[in-house]
Amino acid sequence: MTLRIAMWSGPRNVSTALMRSFGARPDCVVVDEPLYAFYLASTGLDHPGRAEILASQPTHWSEAVDELRRPLPPGRSVQFEKHMAHHLLREVGRLWLGQVTNAFLIRDPAHVVASYAKVRGTPTLDDLGYPQQVEIFRAHGGPVLDSAALLRDPAGQLRKLCAELGIEFDEAMLSWPAGRREGDGVWAPHWYAAVERSTGFAPYRDEPADVPTHLAHLVEAAQPFYDELAAHRL
Repeated sequence: MTLRIAMWSGPRNVSTALMRSFGARPDCVVVDEPLYAFYLASTGLDHPGRAEILASQPTHWSEAVDELRRPLPPGRSVQFEKHMAHHLLREVGRLWLGQVTNAFLIRDPAHVVASYAKVRGTPTLDDLGYPQQVEIFRAHGGPVLDSAALLRDPAGQLRKLCAELGIEFDEAMLSWPAGRREGDGVWAPHWYAAVERSTGFAPYRDEPADVPTHLAHLVEAAQPFYDELAAHRL
């Protein structure tokens, strides 16, 4: 039986490291942000590598979803889909969300906003993905993994996550070889340098979030969504 996991994360999180973790499983295929090209085509945003991204994936959401339903290679029974929640625009149909196992990777809004402001300027609430995560969670539920807890205790949190997903935990999920992967999106050269150097989850750093004053309101707006999800975290 095939398990298709749709892992919904916001930006400035450890979603790519989590993709590496699942990719280290011998029974797993990973899919890197399958709605990214659609998102760029629909919004007109000029992200690094835009032309290459648009050429590498379907630019209509339904075609992207159809590709996610393809049979897995022999010997593989798990598909891990790394999704950015803000890619789930309003025009995307929601029916397919009931046909996958949804899961959620969350991070404290203050740290997300502080990190985002350093690399992408001024985000909106939708850019952070919290409303979309809550929408999916309310409709379908699913395990909620907090990135801070994951970095503090990777083995413990991954064991709990696997149990919630109905699969056996594999020690291989705790480490991986450095370097790029065939399944990485074509945007990897722009964003994945740290992950490509990694061989496991980075240690958790308990540092205060330096939120710019003009973005404090965004943390306040995101907090109720985060709190709703955090109440269900592993």
